[in-house]
Amino acid sequence: MKKHLLLVFAIFFFGKLSAQQISGKVADAFSNKPLKNVKITSEDFSETVFTDASGAFSLLVKGLPVNLIFEAPGYGRMSLQVDAASEEIFVVLAPSEGSLSEVVLRSTIIPQELLETPASVAVLSEEELQRFDETNVMQNISTLPGLNVHQGALNTNKMSIRGVGARSQYSTNRVKAYFMEIPITSAEGETTLDDLDPAALERIEIIKGPTSSIYGAGLGGVVTLFPARAMEQGTRARVKSTFGDYGLFRATARASHASKSAKLTATYNHVETDGWRDNSAYDRDSFNLFGQVLAGKRGELSVLGNFVRLKAFIPSSLNRETLRTEPSSAAFNWAAAQGYESYDKALLGFSYQYRFSEVFSNVTSVYGSFRDAYEPRPFDILNEGQSALGARTKFGLEKDIFGAPAQVSFGVEFYNEWYDTATFENLYEQFEDRGSVPGEYLSHNEQDRRYYNIFLQWNQEVTSRLKLEAGLNLNATSYELSDLYEADEVDQTGDYSFEEVFSPRIGAVYTVAPGKNLYASVSHGFSTPTVAETLTPEGLINTNLKPETGINYELGFKGNFLNNRLYAEVAAFSIQVENLLVAERVAEDQYIGRNAGKTDHNGIEFLLNYNFPISTTVRARTFVNAAYNSFEFDEFVDEEEDFSGNELPAVPGETVNAGLDIVTSFGLTLRSTYQFEGEMPLNDANTEFRKQYDLLHFKLALEPLEMFNTLTNQHWDLEIFGGVNNALDENYAASVIPNAVGFGGNAPRYFYPGMPRNFYGGLAVGYKF
Repeated sequence: MKKHLLLVFAIFFFGKLSAQQISGKVADAFSNKPLKNVKITSEDFSETVFTDASGAFSLLVKGLPVNLIFEAPGYGRMSLQVDAASEEIFVVLAPSEGSLSEVVLRSTIIPQELLETPASVAVLSEEELQRFDETNVMQNISTLPGLNVHQGALNTNKMSIRGVGARSQYSTNRVKAYFMEIPITSAEGETTLDDLDPAALERIEIIKGPTSSIYGAGLGGVVTLFPARAMEQGTRARVKSTFGDYGLFRATARASHASKSAKLTATYNHVETDGWRDNSAYDRDSFNLFGQVLAGKRGELSVLGNFVRLKAFIPSSLNRETLRTEPSSAAFNWAAAQGYESYDKALLGFSYQYRFSEVFSNVTSVYGSFRDAYEPRPFDILNEGQSALGARTKFGLEKDIFGAPAQVSFGVEFYNEWYDTATFENLYEQFEDRGSVPGEYLSHNEQDRRYYNIFLQWNQEVTSRLKLEAGLNLNATSYELSDLYEADEVDQTGDYSFEEVFSPRIGAVYTVAPGKNLYASVSHGFSTPTVAETLTPEGLINTNLKPETGINYELGFKGNFLNNRLYAEVAAFSIQVENLLVAERVAEDQYIGRNAGKTDHNGIEFLLNYNFPISTTVRARTFVNAAYNSFEFDEFVDEEEDFSGNELPAVPGETVNAGLDIVTSFGLTLRSTYQFEGEMPLNDANTEFRKQYDLLHFKLALEPLEMFNTLTNQHWDLEIFGGVNNALDENYAASVIPNAVGFGGNAPRYFYPGMPRNFYGGLAVGYKF
């Protein structure tokens, strides 16, 4: 019996020796108040631990040293290596706004910390998505360095990254976008982000520069949006309403549930406004659903759904004189036709993640989308139907290669899109005051466009300070065009495929000191022509057209200082674009696409984020970023005019964004934002320019959490907020149409006026069940 007791005691004793107990506390970096429900994980133990009301935690690990990861909603992620269990650990977490040094990127093929990524990546957190009135996510994106956003209206937005895509007339192209693993960029390369509501998003990551080694056709870069997730266990519901000038009304309802095995978040949003310009009313409903559920010990199933219903009238652009004297007016022909766009669109995707072992895993996603659109315009009426199916699978492997840690990821993506488009006569001039009236068919085409990407990325640790990254992508794109309009003698039916494109990338990161890294990279990118660009006036397919291609050279620094309170980035880049696609006029209102030149995109970008305490109850967060650009035509001859050496139109020479946020422990927050855009040319000849402008915005919010929770047993949360956009009431052009042409002796309509000073306010109420 004694022997048995001694054996049990020995097993218990030595088992305790092999397992090490770690305990400690977690607090706010500025107020030193304990943080409850901080999630603590590590690769060395399977259980997830949370801090209690006093911020304390305790856990057992297999051995030391061990790397612990601390995460909490509203705070930055922190990684800490623990070498001994003899002393209690004291951890401080800084608020997530501005705390970029610990951000782990999820948009790269291999997730890695922002500091260790050899690329310039802009990040918008959930808190930063609430900086303005939350009616348009493009306003938030416009505060990032290197991104130029044209905001013509809530439904008329376009974006260029480092000057790539700036020649687009009305939409974003040359930039690819994903919602999680689901592409929301059409097969032709057109991206619409303005109908995604900020309330449905948790984070946005934007990789600047050619990203074709990861995502295929994306010469300018890639935008990845991540849906809002249920972070804390339990069930929550929240409603929020906003009222503002010009009939603005926005209502949001969100419900979420989280347990150990499942998470689900559903968000409904409604936005409407009369518009500050004539013929600019806007009405949008959207619904977003995101859920995750554990599937056994090694699997996880995710579902993502999004639906949007929009009707938005279009005031169109103005000439310079009207911009100055009557910016609220609409273009005459658009007002007479009562032009608008309306559509229903949806996407649905499923993703399954499975770990075969501790070092080998797979994520496979399948998805589908549709869009049904109707757009009456003065020159015709457009009816569109669009549907798509796709799949993406990615394998990940972690093991030692050449005696050092390495990560390898490889996979394939396939996408097929069916597009039906028809145009009709618009008889609005024959039916006065009735708006657009459809007439006879003008065209009817069907397109079947598809592509696939095969990709590979390898991250290799060379030394403790030097890490290398290499990537390769193979893309093949083709389409079929069927001309269903038989009233003319032109048959545009035909098949076309582009040559396969190889896009390599190589990058390196060198740690000069803890938390301070230098990086360098060289990457290749491309964008394919649209179907419209490949057609000649005779209805034939121009088989000589080539994709735009570019090579990006980049050198940068990322680092944190002052105990992670100051984060800094600087990047210098040079992109050489070849086979520039331009629209060449061959007859009245007839254009063909052709490869006509080269452009050089050289620039410097920097970013500073600084958090500091003002008192024990008040802290400040400041940020400033800037971009200085030299974007020029290297070689460009169009219609016998030589524009070589001229500046690229529709891109400012410099931009500056800055902000000062005051945050208190008693729930009061003041956000102030300053934006500056320099002068920009409006045409290839550089004979017309848009002047520079300055904007100032403010938002004040009060969350009386402590007082309110004391009275209601901590089940409720309340927010009261208000703000002003364009506080200086600047008269400016928020968007421009490059190379606009005046017809009938009229001045060219280059400009979309920016919204004048406007106020808004609202209330949000939440309940935890």
